[in-house]
Amino acid sequence: MASFAVGGQHYRGLEAGPPDAFNHSFSIIIECDTQAEIDRLWAALGESGTIEQCGWLKDRWGLSWQILPKQLGELMNDPDPARAQRITEAMLQMVKLDIAALEAAASR
Repeated sequence: MASFAVGGQHYRGLEAGPPDAFNHSFSIIIECDTQAEIDRLWAALGESGTIEQCGWLKDRWGLSWQILPKQLGELMNDPDPARAQRITEAMLQMVKLDIAALEAAASR
C-alpha cells in the first residue's frame, strides 16, 4: 500500500494482484506545453510498457497514461466543425500525439 498527495489531494494505492488488474477506468492524463515535453514523458513512461493509440500508453506496471498537448481540447472544440473534424481525424491516426501535425490539420 502507498499513500501520497498531489495538489493537496490525497491518494492511496494498493496492490490487489491479478484479479484486479489496471484498466483505462483509472488513468492519469498529463497535459504538456511542448512537443519536447510530450516526447520526454512518452519515452520515460513507455519504457518497458505498452504503446497505444491517441496518446495513450501503459507503463511497465500496467497503469494507463494519456500524454496530451495542452491545446488539444481547444483545437478539438473549435467552433468550425470542419476544422474540429480535421483535428480529430489527425489525432485518431496518431500513436504519440504530434503538436505540429495537429496544428497543420487545423490550418488546412
